[in-house]
Amino acid sequence: MTKTMKLHIKGGRLIDPANGIDKRSDLFIADGLIVGAGDTPPKGFEASSTLDATGCIVCPGLVDLCARLREPGFEYKATLQSEMAAAVAGGVTRLSCPPDTDPPLDEPGLVQMLTHRARLPGFATVHPVGALTVQLAGERLVEMAELFDAGCVAFEQASRSIVDTQVLLRAMQYAATFDFPIWLQAQDSFLSRKGVAHDGEVAARLGLVGIPVAAETIALATILHLAQETGARVHIRRISSAAALEMLVAARASGINATCDVTINHLHLTDADIGYFNPHARLDPPLRSSRDRDALRAGLCSGAIDALCSDHTPVDDDGKQVPFEEAEPGATGLELLLPLCLKWAQETKLPLLTALARVTTGPAKILGRHEATLSVGQAADVCVFDPKAMAMVCRENLKSQGRNTPFLGVELPGRVRYTLIDGVLAYDAGLS
Repeated sequence: MTKTMKLHIKGGRLIDPANGIDKRSDLFIADGLIVGAGDTPPKGFEASSTLDATGCIVCPGLVDLCARLREPGFEYKATLQSEMAAAVAGGVTRLSCPPDTDPPLDEPGLVQMLTHRARLPGFATVHPVGALTVQLAGERLVEMAELFDAGCVAFEQASRSIVDTQVLLRAMQYAATFDFPIWLQAQDSFLSRKGVAHDGEVAARLGLVGIPVAAETIALATILHLAQETGARVHIRRISSAAALEMLVAARASGINATCDVTINHLHLTDADIGYFNPHARLDPPLRSSRDRDALRAGLCSGAIDALCSDHTPVDDDGKQVPFEEAEPGATGLELLLPLCLKWAQETKLPLLTALARVTTGPAKILGRHEATLSVGQAADVCVFDPKAMAMVCRENLKSQGRNTPFLGVELPGRVRYTLIDGVLAYDAGLS
């Protein structure tokens, strides 16, 4: 199926959070764009192909704010080809990737190489996030303007902290001047040093070095104070605690321009899921208490948390088949973003219109490069999924090269039937 074909998606339930639409409606696509919705096609429209969406949801393609593609430098963990296959199988049509590659994304040439390689038919659109400092070392600022022109949507340190707050202050001052977004994970490098789990009862019982909530809140306090001082636009990555969420809500009320996201893992799991040293539950930031998890779920429901992300981090078996404290943090997530969003919606009795906003319009606004909508004239990035289909998470069914996740063996709702990117059929479950 090519971009020039005219496509009729028939019989589905159309959910478009950007426009508040939730109704049965056909969708019409031509030349890579949405050209109509409703019971009748636009004048002069003659479909060259039809997709049957009976019993399915038709929504904008999912937008993921954190997906490590492992290229360049870590191809033994995953390749661009394998992770793009995982993205479209999960209904993800746009994603941002952190700069912690090898070498880090701190030069325009590296960014352009990545976006060029990702610009293939059937691949999700990649929005790189540039390194905030050279080599992510936290010492010298990168040439933000050059990286932004090369295609970076924001700047961050991935999971590495900037110890020198003078450097962070200068970064925010410069970013504020040009309205460049700064994305940061709030984690104090000293309080989290050598830690592998939440500092609580489970870590104490298992003899693991803990990371206290204070590691997040102290770092967050610094970020928020500097954001207030400079007027910088900040996005807090992978929030993990109730205390941090309370701080962010208060900061917004005072006028600080701050957004945040939460991962699918922290939305559903707690430190108790470490069990008896399950390396799949070795994550960064660590899984925290049930109180924290419940606060994050409520915050995502209310909109205090803007977006749900996969935090897709492919890890090879060598990185996981070791003692817990030696295991590499991370889990695959691109293919689980939609099912775990649906599971959360079911458990909280949240309308699908609201739930899907957290993986479409919410992250799209943070990216700032496009709108996740099915409005006429917009790019035809579309996800068609069966909300009632149940599927077991198992290694052999995952398309990602990193097949490690704490949800292995769990049955989850929702199966993607079709994914379209710019009107091109990138994934068809019947052919996979």
